Amino acid sequence: MTSAQQPAPARPTSRDVARAAGVSQATVSLVLGEKWPGRVSEATAQRVRDTAAEIGYRPNLAARSLRLGRTRTALLVVPALTNEFFARVYAGAAALAAEHDFGVVLYPSPDGTGPARDPFASARAALDGVIASSMAADALGALHGADLPLVMLDSDPSDTGPAAHVNLDIADGMRQVTDHLLGLGHRRFLHLASAVDTWTFAVRAEALRDVLETAGDATVRTVRAPLDVRAGREAAEQALSVTGDRPTAIVCDDDILAAGACKAARRLGLRVPDELSVTGFDDLALATALEPELTTVRLPAEQVGERGMEALLTVLDGRPVQQDGLPVRLVVRGSTAPPPAGRA
Repeated sequence: MTSAQQPAPARPTSRDVARAAGVSQATVSLVLGEKWPGRVSEATAQRVRDTAAEIGYRPNLAARSLRLGRTRTALLVVPALTNEFFARVYAGAAALAAEHDFGVVLYPSPDGTGPARDPFASARAALDGVIASSMAADALGALHGADLPLVMLDSDPSDTGPAAHVNLDIADGMRQVTDHLLGLGHRRFLHLASAVDTWTFAVRAEALRDVLETAGDATVRTVRAPLDVRAGREAAEQALSVTGDRPTAIVCDDDILAAGACKAARRLGLRVPDELSVTGFDDLALATALEPELTTVRLPAEQVGERGMEALLTVLDGRPVQQDGLPVRLVVRGSTAPPPAGRA
């Protein structure tokens, strides 16, 4: 038999771990099943874990799933795959899941933020839980109805249906943007808002209004657009074409709309930031591809995914979830500057 025909080495079993560690197979099962506290000493448990790692033992997850009634699979529902933010959320969730021998199935909802269909014949049989990003909880009715734990990301925390929420401090992000522009001297604002009706965009609008009301002498006009560059450009171009009371700063609900606003400014012969300041939200790769580079709010998307997966694992363990908001940070770049003299 040639070397290419040699059979693959046998996969180490729990019996091999027991023999190498000098313990019973029952002890190995207790330790690797995380049921050892109070029944096996810490020293013995550590010896079993070290031995398993040394000989390359991996548990048979299919057999464990049948035994425990768990699939060790989570579903991550996102509105779209075209937005880099959701790809980064998935990366964070999948990385943490892998550390716990969990898999994450990514499911872009066919109807965006609308009702998500059940992608499985039986979600209950195929999944241990669902994580949903930037959607309304009632959009997950088909999945939540399967009596699965649901963790919502970047969604309305007042909704009591989900088992847990993981949110960014979106309001603070918008406050940071607005305070930055006010500090530069801007008083006439255009809010290029997302036409998507979700909690996260409602929070941005409310925070912007609250800060500007406090400023006293500031005004804001709002126009809405779908989340794509062309729609953002068309909405901004129309708003900026109004003569007389043209804004000196455009606050955009995300970086994609901000790219559209920058294109609108160029078409109208307005220089950014000399004649018009533009801000975004998310800090996508697009933000540094623009010229000038975009002042925006950095959202820790990977950490959102990690926290979401961590919350689901915590719920599955029957423990309470800590639900504090993740901080966000304003990144000041070249797209903002003081307004032109006499136009504040």
